[in-house]
Amino acid sequence: MRYLLLLLLGLFLLLQYRLWISDEGMQEMWRLRELLEEQSARNIELEQRNAVLEAEVRDLRQGKDAVEERARSDLGMIRDQETFFQIVGDEYPGAEPAPDDADAAEQTP
Repeated sequence: MRYLLLLLLGLFLLLQYRLWISDEGMQEMWRLRELLEEQSARNIELEQRNAVLEAEVRDLRQGKDAVEERARSDLGMIRDQETFFQIVGDEYPGAEPAPDDADAAEQTP
């Protein structure tokens, strides 16, 4: 009877070791739960992105306004009888800035 009790206690401790400490036990379950949470978060992001893309595709298929807007913004297209103005910056390209009055006074002999 005593040997049977020791054998059962040994099996119990072995099973506890496998459950809590080995790579096949609780550590693996915790790691897999973490991976599941990360993948769920990634899936939510992708679902939101897909919803935006679906709305854009729906707009492009249904109306000409979305196609026209896309052509104007991405391809730079304009309608007939329209004039396109592109403003580059505050100053003209290649123009030199005017010298300050203090710089001009120092340069004169």
